[in-house]
Amino acid sequence: MKLLPWEYGVRNLLRRPLRSGLTWMGLTTACLLIFVVVGFVRGLERTLAVSGENDVAVVFSLGMGENIEYSSIPMRTSELLVASVSQVKNRAGRAYASPELYLGTQLRLAEDGEQRMGLVRGVTSTALLVRKQVSISAGYWPGPGEIMVGKLAAAKLGVDSETLALGSEVFMEGRAWKISGLFSAGDSVFESELWCRLDDLQQAMKRQDLSIVAVTVKSPEQVRHVEVFCKERLDLELQTIRETDYYATLQRDYGPVRTLAWLMVLLVSLAGVLAGLNTMYGAALGRIRELATLQTVGFSRMAICLSLVQEGVLLGMAGAISAGLISILFIHGTAVRFTMGAFQLNIDGTAMLIGCATGMLLGILGALPPAWRALRKPIVEALKAV
Repeated sequence: MKLLPWEYGVRNLLRRPLRSGLTWMGLTTACLLIFVVVGFVRGLERTLAVSGENDVAVVFSLGMGENIEYSSIPMRTSELLVASVSQVKNRAGRAYASPELYLGTQLRLAEDGEQRMGLVRGVTSTALLVRKQVSISAGYWPGPGEIMVGKLAAAKLGVDSETLALGSEVFMEGRAWKISGLFSAGDSVFESELWCRLDDLQQAMKRQDLSIVAVTVKSPEQVRHVEVFCKERLDLELQTIRETDYYATLQRDYGPVRTLAWLMVLLVSLAGVLAGLNTMYGAALGRIRELATLQTVGFSRMAICLSLVQEGVLLGMAGAISAGLISILFIHGTAVRFTMGAFQLNIDGTAMLIGCATGMLLGILGALPPAWRALRKPIVEALKAV
């Protein structure tokens, strides 16, 4: 089969710059929406995947399910756990056990005075032993009456990051808390939180209990010893779960959200195909005489159809590449709020592959029906077309 030259399809696109430009803009918009949705899914999955360690066990109230913010366990749980489970990691006499009070509460910022729901975690210095992802990027560990802010806490509160700058104040439970430091946590859910001293938060909340105790054991297999402790101490009404399993459960709970996101990808792709069809139909039907002439000089309908598909693929890939560049420059890393805090849109290799593959598919599907419509006429009749 004799194929049309590659340059023929490229020149045809340049012969109609306005029509090609409009098609390119439509396909870019469709691909850009796909990048946003896929980046949302990939960002959510990454945040939950990197949150937690395989050798960390979380101990909380029996019957709480995944709602650890409602958990309430005795203050002495941490000491009892360390004394009873010899497999808890220890270094220089400090056990890798982090007693924590974790809750959602109303915060007021000095800038506007508006009440916002924030996630606050009361911790001790041993939290840095257990939460290995956490590192202080600016400032210092909070002292009495001070608080440390995660990298995405501003996004969770819906404010600008300058509002939570070092030295600023946050009002919580009738008290002013000075921001002493900023921290990052490897893109995990901890970055959406505000951390303060455990005893300070207990005093402010008028509580003497804990939400959870997180402990690091010497090897991932030894998490079962923490479970044995919880089953033996029935008086404490405790349960435990491996930290990675906890966030894996949350990831399954967000399954409907991911399904809805992929449905949006399908609908956006369908809209892109329809828009491409509309433009490509006009382009193909305006070239019926030209296509018939190509048949008279010896090119088969299949060769002509492949040339039209080539034009569609070039436009589709141009739209996908343009959308990919826009996504990397302006969308990648954008913070989005959700119930567990905030996460960043992630335009990674998988998102790029899906976006570019969708652009190619849009080009193919947008070109085939118009090509079939234009080529099915008899040659003599097509040559008489206006």
